[in-house]
Amino acid sequence: MKYFVVTFILAVTFLSCSKEKLSDKAAEKMQDFVVSISNYARSFDSDFIIIPQNGIELAFKNTDPNEGEHPLYMAAVNGFGVEELFYNSNYSPDNERLEILRQLKASKKIMVSEYVIDSTNIADALNRNYSEGFICFPRTSSNYHYLQIPDSVPHSNTANITNLSDAQNYLYLISTDNYSSKQEMIHAISATNFDVVLVDLFFNETEFTVSEVNQLKTKANGGKRLVISYISIGSAEKYRYYWKKDWGLHHPLWLKKKYDGYTDEFWVNFWEKEWQTIIYGNDNSYMKKIITAGFDGAYLDNVEAYYFLFHNE
Repeated sequence: MKYFVVTFILAVTFLSCSKEKLSDKAAEKMQDFVVSISNYARSFDSDFIIIPQNGIELAFKNTDPNEGEHPLYMAAVNGFGVEELFYNSNYSPDNERLEILRQLKASKKIMVSEYVIDSTNIADALNRNYSEGFICFPRTSSNYHYLQIPDSVPHSNTANITNLSDAQNYLYLISTDNYSSKQEMIHAISATNFDVVLVDLFFNETEFTVSEVNQLKTKANGGKRLVISYISIGSAEKYRYYWKKDWGLHHPLWLKKKYDGYTDEFWVNFWEKEWQTIIYGNDNSYMKKIITAGFDGAYLDNVEAYYFLFHNE
């Protein structure tokens, strides 16, 4: 029995170490992926904005804040998006990420989406973020999936926002469920004074056009704003244009793992050439569609795939 216990412990330790090594290698590949996406987009528009969501440790060499910033990665991005920093349902500050963001805010815009169950805590969520120098989008349980436009805009202003660093607030609206048509959604957004608008490239299965994106680039008060397109680079979504009918878990093999909580989504081996070709580098790629539609930038979701592919099983 003692031999079995020792063997089991050694096996678990070895498996854990193996996962960490795989995760570390995958982190390097994600850093390279984001840099390549940025370089591709900026070959068309030198001012194109890149904002990865979560996975903020990728900003550092070996994902270790003590080893200094990763220069190519930092040059490739304009800001960092994070979810649930101070509030995840209730007040539960993530002090480890907070310390990292305090370091990164010196050179990059920090965009925080808070999930606040009790709407009376929205003011506190805003105050905590703005006191840190971050901009904040608070959402309640009815807006968990980013489908509503809030009634108020924190730090509303009439300035022309031409750089992400100038933004004082943002709208995160990637669900189209509340709108019967694309134009209805455009009108609703156009009636707001958000400095940055983060939306999906598609309304249902139809891409936004240059003309439609341009309609979103002016605030209701006349100031100019930035319009950023959402894109998941670490997961594949069954409702996207690139999805083939015969695809499923492990078919192709790079559809690696189910995404808990999202039945139509899979974590991918994002370093595989077939997946990267879907994301960038050709006229049918997702990034080229975003660029062609006239968006000011891209919001890269699920960069933390490098970790979740090898953990939480």
